[in-house]
Amino acid sequence: MAASKPVEPQSGGGLPRWQLALLLGAPVVIGLGAAYLWQRSRAKEKRAGERKTPEGSASPVQGQRTATQPEHEDMSPLDRAQAAKNKGNKYFKAGKYEQAIQCYTEAISLCPKEQKNDLSTFYQNRAAAYEQQAKWTEVVKDCSQAVEMNPRYVKALFRRAKALERLDNKKECLEDVTAVCILEAFQNQQSMLLADKVLKQLGKEKAKEKYKNREPLMPSPQFIKSYFSSFTDDIISQPLQKGEKKDEDKDKEGEAAEVTGSSGYLKAKQYMEEENYDKIISECTKEIESKGRYTAEALLLRATFYLLIGNATAAQPDLDKVINMQDANVKLRANALIKRGSMYMQQQQPQLSTQDFNMAAEIDSRNADVYHHRGQLKILLDQVEEAVADFDECILLRPDSALAQAQKCFALYRQAYTGNNPSQVQTAMDGFEDVIRKFPKCAEGYALYAQALTDQQQFGKADEMYDKCIELEPDNATTYVHKGSLLQLQWKQDLDMGLDLISKAIEIDNKCDFAYETMGTIEVQRGNLDKAIDMFNKAINLAKSEMEMAHLYSLCDAAYAQTEVARKYGLKPPTL
Repeated sequence: MAASKPVEPQSGGGLPRWQLALLLGAPVVIGLGAAYLWQRSRAKEKRAGERKTPEGSASPVQGQRTATQPEHEDMSPLDRAQAAKNKGNKYFKAGKYEQAIQCYTEAISLCPKEQKNDLSTFYQNRAAAYEQQAKWTEVVKDCSQAVEMNPRYVKALFRRAKALERLDNKKECLEDVTAVCILEAFQNQQSMLLADKVLKQLGKEKAKEKYKNREPLMPSPQFIKSYFSSFTDDIISQPLQKGEKKDEDKDKEGEAAEVTGSSGYLKAKQYMEEENYDKIISECTKEIESKGRYTAEALLLRATFYLLIGNATAAQPDLDKVINMQDANVKLRANALIKRGSMYMQQQQPQLSTQDFNMAAEIDSRNADVYHHRGQLKILLDQVEEAVADFDECILLRPDSALAQAQKCFALYRQAYTGNNPSQVQTAMDGFEDVIRKFPKCAEGYALYAQALTDQQQFGKADEMYDKCIELEPDNATTYVHKGSLLQLQWKQDLDMGLDLISKAIEIDNKCDFAYETMGTIEVQRGNLDKAIDMFNKAINLAKSEMEMAHLYSLCDAAYAQTEVARKYGLKPPTL
């Protein structure tokens, strides 16, 4: 499966994608390659301290009387307001929040209305005291007063964001914390963490509702063929055998040829060969309901297509049945375990996923697919040494497995890169050269090598590898996305060329959610937020899992929050 869309590891120091999409000069590699997934974080390691204290010194200011001086009626209203505020600060530091609130209220009432900066400080200080009492509604009200007078008041915006989170108003919380991130040039870890947290929560909530009510959508033929090509011991993806088909007589509409016994499963297999995928689930259902000879195979094939259209809820019962069929072909049961394990990983249940892969290895220890797919799982879990061991076992069982050898090289490269070991990085790069020399027809080898070369800033050679990949698989849309984003933007900073290549990907496969996601990210960097939101929404409608959908909603919500911040405060992040 060449140039496939990567999935983020469970750990690592990379910046959140929404933040990378906003940062000026950051490589536009949002979701565009495993090399990006392990970039070193640019964020500061040291977090900013919690912002609790009120503003302003408790010491006398110009024109203010000290405690030993008698108060005179000739003190200006602003001086008296400052004195009340300073008294409130002393109470605040002593933990006497009710008294502090009274002093800040006095300061607000004494302060001339035209002194907007001072007034905004007094409101913000009172909000800080309310915050200590967990009076979130009052915090929001006072911070809103402060922001109305000083729209770029970071402390008030951030304090209001935290209060809005407590009130479960995630949308407005996100807008405030987005403004803070822009004002602080993404240098404060505390505000970025809050933004990331709220984006993830919003994404999960929206994805859960959307995924539950989504219309199943069959992916492109290229995607389906790439998916099945990642299995070598998969009975259901093998061509019909001799004796399973009758004469090749097809009617004028291209319907499947008649098959022996009118088996729904065999008809489904025939439809697979014809790439007539929409009819496969219904034919498998006929086989299952008639309790035909190929019931186990039909259950597995139906479950597989349920997974492909993004209906994991329907797929799981079929997979469970196959796994529990003790008299079924062991390769069917192992394949069902692989697919259920991969489904669990998409659902972010790594423990259940690992259990399924381990069970598959126990019941079919000579099945190369088990080790190949478990190796991919281990990469996602940051267990690189175990991943390499699984790839080695796969290669031992199938020495001609180019895909496993290429992915092993990438696992070794990732381990060397994150470990900052230049000699091992070079060894891994040499390994890629061996793979493409031994397997010149393996597009995935060129694609993974290109990602590593891009990471090493060897852009010219990476471009050659992507061209070779496109030559081998001209209908694989994701390769055009990689070439357009990783190379044209990082190497030549040519946004137009990058967008042209991604547009080509969409022309090839208008169901390529990866292309829409990437184009949306680029449009964010260009400042075209409305267009970015449109691209993200298209990707959401094509997403195949709830987890992927949640991620896309996070990107979309981040872009929408920017539009609101620009409208309310005139704030925009830098653009390319």
